[in-house]
Amino acid sequence: MEVSCKNNKSETTNYSEEELDITTRMYPENISNVFKGHGGLDTWKNMQSLVFTMQKPNGDEMTTTDLKNSKSLIEMPNHTIGFYGKSVWLHSKDTTTYKGNPKFYYNPMLYFYAMPFILADDGIKYEDAKPLVFEGKSYPGIKISYNAGIGELPGDEYVLYYDAETYQMPWLAYTVTYFTKEKAKEFHFIKYSNWQTVEGLLLPETLTWYDYENNVPTTKRNDLQFINVILTRSPPLKTLFEKPEGCSCCELISGIDFFYYA
Repeated sequence: MEVSCKNNKSETTNYSEEELDITTRMYPENISNVFKGHGGLDTWKNMQSLVFTMQKPNGDEMTTTDLKNSKSLIEMPNHTIGFYGKSVWLHSKDTTTYKGNPKFYYNPMLYFYAMPFILADDGIKYEDAKPLVFEGKSYPGIKISYNAGIGELPGDEYVLYYDAETYQMPWLAYTVTYFTKEKAKEFHFIKYSNWQTVEGLLLPETLTWYDYENNVPTTKRNDLQFINVILTRSPPLKTLFEKPEGCSCCELISGIDFFYYA
């Protein structure tokens, strides 16, 4: 049975044209229990700032996010990426070329790390999914999709798999539509482990990506460690996310301003 996040709304509702009232939200019992299993949605909604550091081969990478408006700052050894509401900017600290895509990279790690709470956003639809069986254990699934007008890529889909006893989520499956703009058929898989309690919320220390076949995880590919996790009830400074002065180049990419600073 499919359940929408919004009462008395058609599946075709365009939420970009509507004022949303979060007090009218409904959640299915299974996703509600998952929220509770990780410390509770009310506790999460009281938080305004999230900071975490990812340990990477080329150096640590620290991300600061304003949880109320998704503004973010990613500080890397050679570059800084910022998103201040509508525009993404890239600042190069030296002559090292940034080989990624700033517009794609500024928020996916927040989405992955802030599971399951990020799946309480407006305009989400929930439905039961086929359980995931891995190493002899079965994990019930909740499929997540988006109503029209929600997010930049409403075609993205997620499946949250949870432990039926603890209601903690050890697995996430997700599709990527950013590059093709078409509905994806293959799911990628992340395993969540080494849980840590931060301000009463259960958050992972380790995310592990797995290879997959026929939409089932197979063998471990790589780990990503999250350290120095900070949640606060006060917002970060607004100026933190603003683009630096001295723009050397500015262009418009897919309807969003992208600023590059050498």
